[in-house]
Amino acid sequence: MVWLFILCIIFISQIGTILVLEFRSPTKAVAWMFISFCVPFIGFVVYYFVARNYRSRRTIRKKGTIIFREVRSRLWKQAAVIRSVKDMGNEEFLAQGRLFSLLSHLTENPITSCSQIDVLTDGKATFTAMLQALEQAQHHIHIQFYIFRDDMIGREFTEILIRKAQSGVKVRMMCDGLGSYHLKHTFVKKLKAAGVEFYFFLPPFTSFIQREVNYRNHRKILVIDGEVGFIGGLNIGDDYLGLDPNLGYWRDTHLEVRGDTVYFLQIVFLEDWEFASGQRITDPVYFPEHQCVGRERALIVASGPDRNWNAIQEMCFSALAVAKRRICITTPYFIPDQSIYAAIKTAAVSGVQVDIIIPKISDSQIVQYASLSYIEELMRVGVRIHQYEKGFVHAKVMIIDDLLASVGTANMDMRSFYSNFELSAILFEQETIERLMQDFTRDLQESSRINYHEFIRRSRVQKTMETLSRMLSPLL
Repeated sequence: MVWLFILCIIFISQIGTILVLEFRSPTKAVAWMFISFCVPFIGFVVYYFVARNYRSRRTIRKKGTIIFREVRSRLWKQAAVIRSVKDMGNEEFLAQGRLFSLLSHLTENPITSCSQIDVLTDGKATFTAMLQALEQAQHHIHIQFYIFRDDMIGREFTEILIRKAQSGVKVRMMCDGLGSYHLKHTFVKKLKAAGVEFYFFLPPFTSFIQREVNYRNHRKILVIDGEVGFIGGLNIGDDYLGLDPNLGYWRDTHLEVRGDTVYFLQIVFLEDWEFASGQRITDPVYFPEHQCVGRERALIVASGPDRNWNAIQEMCFSALAVAKRRICITTPYFIPDQSIYAAIKTAAVSGVQVDIIIPKISDSQIVQYASLSYIEELMRVGVRIHQYEKGFVHAKVMIIDDLLASVGTANMDMRSFYSNFELSAILFEQETIERLMQDFTRDLQESSRINYHEFIRRSRVQKTMETLSRMLSPLL
């Protein structure tokens, strides 16, 4: 009886600890309490290793941030920076002074006006453009992915990286420790033997010991000679070419960028590189001056658990809040936080046409159930939910009126908003927004709209799975 009493006290103490530590995030508290109830004591051990606040890591990044702030100040003078809403070249923005102010202060990166941006809509187009750019590298290659597979397309990239490194090009490569945990030691050894500098961002064993396994670097960056860059949703692997028989065609969106935007992709890479390798690189040679290669206005927004602002979440909320005519969202994982959820609902109730595309076939069943748990109430207020049927949709795109579009690595989910290191490009040029809208329209034609009246009659088993998955959704 005494032992039972002691166990109850310990269990209650664990629940109390979770409530105290997660009081700022009630949804996470509920998720961890649910796990602790399902697997007492074991759940709290998992919480201890997985749910550590990243705040202590901020002090490690702070010195590097100050140094790169000096680099940014130099680039503010070097780049064509937009300092007034009147210079946005977009009539709709003239009435959005507050949004412009927020975007201008949300990140240390400025809105710039001298970029050329090309939209790439699948793995074949993206990998072809990347490989062609890699072949042209003369000075350096900076490559960073969440997942890099040692398969057919992965080996094609590896061969070029090795060949370029052996020819004197400086090649720096970084992969997320958890996302690319499957890479064998022999793979890394081969790269290093050829002269490629390779590091994992938070290697699995290290991140487990330091209780940081929950934090993943989900960014995808490729910068070549400081002149051309790539950002978007694609990792490196055969499945991104549609070669996974379970998922089929892989629909994604990536960007090839030139001009001022590359400066700030480079900054993000070098900040992460310093964190992973301990090497601080600020040489101006990595930020070469260039002529204005295009007139597109763009903003690079980086977010992560080491920053004071949840910049991508703030950007999404603010953009959703000012929509007047249309909101178009494509995301493989739809697990919005309460503010994003409310913003979408409010827009729909206000008469804004809201279309959201999610996969019909998912690479994670529990995430699929969690996503479906959010859509009934949205459909009730007029949001149109579509399931992509041609294959698996992995694009992370948001289009707001003719005002702006967002393309990047962040899903419309709480993990991307609060736990992952993410990166998005905010685009303002009408031609680029229209191109993304054309892709969205084509995706709608290859999707089926979920019928509200049929959906509410789904089985009790599915509803139960959705409820349980939603309770865990802050941790997915």
